[in-house]
Amino acid sequence: MSSRVVALIAFLILGAATVLAAGFLTPWRPAPATPTTAAAVPRPDPSTDFSDDEIARGSAFRAAVRPWSLSRMVLGLVVAVALGLTPLGARLIGAAARPLGGSWWVQALIGGIVLSLVATVVTLPLAARSEVILRRYGLSTQNWTSWFADLGKGWAISAVLTAVITLVLYALIRATPSWWWTWAAGGAAAFVFLASFAFPVLIEPVFNKFTPMPDSALRTQLLQLAAGDGEPVKDVLVADASRRTTALNAYVSGFGASRRIVVYDTLLKDAPPDEVESVVAHELGHAVDRDVVTGTVLGALGAAAAVCGLAVVGAWSPLLRRAGVDDLTDPRSLALLLAIVAVVGALSTPIQSVVSRKIEARADEHSLELTRDPEAFVSMERRLALVNRADLRPNPFYQFWFGTHPTTVERIAAARDFAAREDLPIPGPAR
Repeated sequence: MSSRVVALIAFLILGAATVLAAGFLTPWRPAPATPTTAAAVPRPDPSTDFSDDEIARGSAFRAAVRPWSLSRMVLGLVVAVALGLTPLGARLIGAAARPLGGSWWVQALIGGIVLSLVATVVTLPLAARSEVILRRYGLSTQNWTSWFADLGKGWAISAVLTAVITLVLYALIRATPSWWWTWAAGGAAAFVFLASFAFPVLIEPVFNKFTPMPDSALRTQLLQLAAGDGEPVKDVLVADASRRTTALNAYVSGFGASRRIVVYDTLLKDAPPDEVESVVAHELGHAVDRDVVTGTVLGALGAAAAVCGLAVVGAWSPLLRRAGVDDLTDPRSLALLLAIVAVVGALSTPIQSVVSRKIEARADEHSLELTRDPEAFVSMERRLALVNRADLRPNPFYQFWFGTHPTTVERIAAARDFAAREDLPIPGPAR
């Protein structure tokens, strides 16, 4: 049996394992059904909690920014395909490596950097236009110096990781041309686990400054929430998000002894304590239900399956000829591999989105159970929607394809359903 056939079998097995794991671990029913005998709950309708002007402002912002963000995404995909499914990508890698000797390891080391730089430069005007719109609607507080600094830091981190990964990948391919994918699949899965644990410690501080929250009643309450949830945290930190945005957010970061609650300084400034507690309780739900671990496991399985799939598809002669290379041992084939990954990633977006929406809905349910305060939850959702310029009447297609969270109206309706189930006062119209 050829290695390519074995790779195909491995791809099918790992792909099926990923699908089954996602199906088993995804909370398809995040909350119990509301009893029919419960008090009447208002039907989901944005006009219940938002004025026509508030709804229009959210729609206007999304209508202004969406064409540019979608264009950037599509253009990035087109660039990846153009570089990978024509000899252009291979020629770029060869030309960039030639002044440094042009050896295989030089091509592998700088190939990903060159391709990433091209994509970044080509899509930069669209990214800048999106930033202009964010400023126009008051969501961005950055100047161009800090914006380019953040863009540069993100690109540099990505470039270093890409260079290391591609160098190791092509070293494996050249050392074991037929069975490289067995080692690379294991390495990809291990990298996903490592990145998941390392990100809070190594990457987050590159973009934000974190300071301990001063002793206060709110800090004590947040620590008590975590302890009562069985998820004690090391500290409560404040992120200087206001240097970049006016958006409100909080999250729980780290694992085990390194776990900490992180609250945006914008949230502390604009929201009352009970709403901050509601947001943090939602994030604690992700920790209690091991959502990061679940995502890591699914990511590791998916990465291993992707490597096996690349071994099958990437070795297909018509594709190699189209990319201008003879076989995968040539590091210039990296453009082809990245094009395949880009296409598969784009097509898998709605699957990732539906899983994410269910997980976020479960975290909402956890927040309500932990705080027992649906009134604060509804008030918090209204504040988040107004400050973050949520689309209160989203296009169904965009919500299906890109929506990582339930809509604001769905989340508010879920809080009222919870109140009805638990015989708590049902929050009235928020406006």
